[in-house]
Amino acid sequence: MKPSFVYLALLALPLTTHALEGPSSAQQQETEVWLQLQSSNKAASQKPQTSTATERELSMQRWLKSYEHEIPKFFDQNEGGTVSSGSGG
Repeated sequence: MKPSFVYLALLALPLTTHALEGPSSAQQQETEVWLQLQSSNKAASQKPQTSTATERELSMQRWLKSYEHEIPKFFDQNEGGTVSSGSGG
């Protein structure tokens, strides 16, 4: 017998309530403050940011061009170069 959706949802309930308790670190708290500020629109610029017709057209062309490349079924972990661990100056 397969467990029903309601049964699974009830099992997950303690996990969701735990996630709503609040920030677990200073970094998370700061992130949440910035997200609240952003979503409340309290720090929005008074100057509207506009783009020209040429900028919009170039942006649209760049977006459409992104569809010319096929998305691979998987990514090779060894492809793409290496990361150096030395400290640069």
